[in-house]
Amino acid sequence: MKKKKIGIATLYMNSSEFYSNQIKRLFKEYVGVEKYCFQDGSIEKGIYGDIILIPSYSLLEVVKKYVKTECEIIIITRTLTKNGFKKIMELSENTNAALVNVTAEMSVETISLIYRLGAQHVNLIPIYPEMGQVPNVDLAITPGESKYVPDNVDKIIDIGSRVLDIDTIVGIASKLGLENILENSDIKNYFKEIVPSSLGIGKILNNAFRLESQLDVLLEIFDDGIIAINSDGIIYSYNESAEKILGYKREEILGNNGIGLFPEIPFSEVLDSGIPKKEELIKISDFDIISTITPIINLGIIYGAVAIIRKFSDTEKKQHKLRAQLIGKGHKAKYNFEDIRGESKSIKNAKNIAKRMAKSDSSILLVGETGTGKELFAQSIHNYSSRKENQFVAVNCAALPESLLESELFGYEEGAFTGARKGGKPGLFELAHRGTLFLDEIGDMPLKVQARLLRVLEEKEVMRIGGDSILNVDVRVIAATNKDLKELVDRRKFRQDLYFRLNVLPIKVPALRDRRVDIPLLIEEMKRDFGVNFKISPEAVQMFINHNWEGNIRELRNYIEYLANLDEEYIEVHHLPFELDGTELEDELQYELNDYEYGVVEKFTNSVERDLNEYLFILSELERNYHERKQSGRRSLENVARKKKIFLTQYEIRTILLELKEFNMVDISRGRGGTKITDLGLKTLEYLKRAEW
Repeated sequence: MKKKKIGIATLYMNSSEFYSNQIKRLFKEYVGVEKYCFQDGSIEKGIYGDIILIPSYSLLEVVKKYVKTECEIIIITRTLTKNGFKKIMELSENTNAALVNVTAEMSVETISLIYRLGAQHVNLIPIYPEMGQVPNVDLAITPGESKYVPDNVDKIIDIGSRVLDIDTIVGIASKLGLENILENSDIKNYFKEIVPSSLGIGKILNNAFRLESQLDVLLEIFDDGIIAINSDGIIYSYNESAEKILGYKREEILGNNGIGLFPEIPFSEVLDSGIPKKEELIKISDFDIISTITPIINLGIIYGAVAIIRKFSDTEKKQHKLRAQLIGKGHKAKYNFEDIRGESKSIKNAKNIAKRMAKSDSSILLVGETGTGKELFAQSIHNYSSRKENQFVAVNCAALPESLLESELFGYEEGAFTGARKGGKPGLFELAHRGTLFLDEIGDMPLKVQARLLRVLEEKEVMRIGGDSILNVDVRVIAATNKDLKELVDRRKFRQDLYFRLNVLPIKVPALRDRRVDIPLLIEEMKRDFGVNFKISPEAVQMFINHNWEGNIRELRNYIEYLANLDEEYIEVHHLPFELDGTELEDELQYELNDYEYGVVEKFTNSVERDLNEYLFILSELERNYHERKQSGRRSLENVARKKKIFLTQYEIRTILLELKEFNMVDISRGRGGTKITDLGLKTLEYLKRAEW
């Protein structure tokens, strides 16, 4: 935009400098200012500008002959600042004071201004330098001209220089076509600092600024961008959201032609036709923008238009939030891979595979027995993926009848069936948009629902029941089953095409019996969860390890919860809520080590520093006494060792027993109870014998 030129013609240099600074403060880069005055003779070179400002009517005819351009001359009206006027208003009633200024004309003009502003309780006497006899007064009031105050005056009140009145500011803006400048914060703040000499225009502008301030607050709370233009296309309103969407700052935009600056926004079409254009998709700076343009019409005259804009991606996010609110279930994944506890090879391998697959958007099929923690894996995968900021939606396909499952997954329109909610209901696929949908027990999904599910997975779009519009959805599906889906396919209970569509990234979640080494660790974790700290005897721990665990982690948790409510400090075998039948116990104790036990034995053999045969001797004697139901003490073990020519002192036997106890292979009783071999000790003994140690 080309700068407008303002010429300021005054008698004195300091006056032109003062007005120039005010103009520059308020109009900033929109105008250029040239100063001309009689004092330095600069006015004689000619006055140039789009408008000329002069301080009084008396200078009009003199200044005219120096003006070299076609322009208007504006006579400056001046007023006082609120701070300066306040000093006058604080004076007592009927105070006598001199009003001191440079000339008689200025003194009288200032007195007239003070009375017009409402300070009629003081008696003002004009005083100026060329004055002959100066009245005798004790108080002088002056607008920044203290040097002209007579020496006999005791008290001086400087009310500050007279400043440009608001009607002069409005006049300048209007003449130069810069009305939008009046919306700037600098001018609004300036208006707050002064006392308008024209009560009418002051009241009008005060109301206008107040309403505009309220409108600004309203515009700034909108998430949508707002751009308003007048009938000439000049932008006069542009909110903070528009800045964020379009990347242009407010000060760069206001006052510019919006039609030329944003040709993608159909401002011209709306101004010409007066017909709104709603929800149109346009592209600005490579961003997809949804725009709505509405004309501003009064009495059939089009005064401008307002554009409401928002990024298409923001619209999707907003719809996603609204979907979540409509469903009202607040689905969120709360578990991470750190919550899947265990040190066994099988669980570590499953977690590592799941972490790698989490980075993909392909479907995942979790296969595992009931209670193994498949949903824990599903939530962890979601929270490890790029979708973690969006919804995790879970549904159990076996828990709902066919009709209800279908309406829950895909949603329905109002009137789609008897009992349908007024206004319809979005489905879980809509809610899971940009997130994850977890389909638990997928093997129990009815074939009809399977067909619709397959279409959604392949087309990435969903249609509500009873609807005719298609919604695009971006959903990552994780399915889980405790059944053999391949067998179900062979029996035609599950669609083959859906099976292959889901089985892109299969993960086997191990059963608890396949990771027995983790059982003691899981027990301790669950004890902490329930806030209990009971101890468990080695035999009871062994019973836990040897159990068949048909219910897996869920069954183990139930048992720990049961024990937590027993209020026992020490849990023994008879406290356990399950029993092993004789055959199972014998099979488990038939010298076969599970993963956990093998790990313990391996750690034991690698850590002992003595001859391993000495440990075998102790375990063998304990085993013999166990079967003969005899007690085993250190002295009796020392006597047997001496007879077999094994040289072990009681102290050495005590050290060996303590080491074996550390690995739960023996149980040392206090007093005369002696030492007993445990189930793990028996199995370790047999294993080491067979290993030919």
